[in-house]
Amino acid sequence: MITYERFTIICWIWISFAVVIFPLLLKVTQPYGRHSNSKWGKRINNKLGWFIMELPALVVFGFFLSFTENLFDKLVLIAGLLWALHYVHRALIFPFRLHTKGKQIPLVIVVFGILFNTVNGFLNGYWLAHFAVANESDSLVNLHLIVGVVLFIAGYSINKYHDRILIKLRNGSKAGYQIPYGGLFSYVSCPNYFGEIITWFGFFVVTLSLPALSFLVWTMVNLIPRALDNHKWYKKEFENYPENRKAVIPFLL
Repeated sequence: MITYERFTIICWIWISFAVVIFPLLLKVTQPYGRHSNSKWGKRINNKLGWFIMELPALVVFGFFLSFTENLFDKLVLIAGLLWALHYVHRALIFPFRLHTKGKQIPLVIVVFGILFNTVNGFLNGYWLAHFAVANESDSLVNLHLIVGVVLFIAGYSINKYHDRILIKLRNGSKAGYQIPYGGLFSYVSCPNYFGEIITWFGFFVVTLSLPALSFLVWTMVNLIPRALDNHKWYKKEFENYPENRKAVIPFLL
């Protein structure tokens, strides 16, 4: 078993790595979705790629929780259910709802996705299985659980609602990309990313753990550059693109 001190060091190393690569991601457009190209080597089916790279987060996290004696502790159970809610949908439902027939994703993106989700599933699953109860604060637990769950569900709902808008656009009669409208699209180009950031901020508030903080940092490091790239693409692709929209955070960014 990893000691709490060593586990903490591992988490800080993982967070530091995210901070280091953030400036690089601001300069390099991630090559999938509308930005996909063949310059990044071998590519595979888009739906298969999403399924393969999201599944480890569900499997690895579930593996550690399945062996803990504290599974039905309030904090562990709630955090586990929230994680499952997100990743059952992300790994087993979302990839097969995508209308991306014929589209491919670079294998290197899938490999990095597998690595990230494996490490992320390990850190959060291991912490909940071995350290969560020992670090639980009786005086604050009810408050941070309630606030965290509300934030998680709000972010989850925002993410899924705007994902559905995008999926319906791809399922329409018109070919190619279109300007999305409705909901928070009135304010930002990527409200689905905004929702995901809120989701994992809520998860951090639920657990108040270093692994959850690392997940939140990685989520922002990955999605903010991606949102900025999408925002630039929309403005370049559509002359009538709404000028008042930000990239990912309403009124700010």
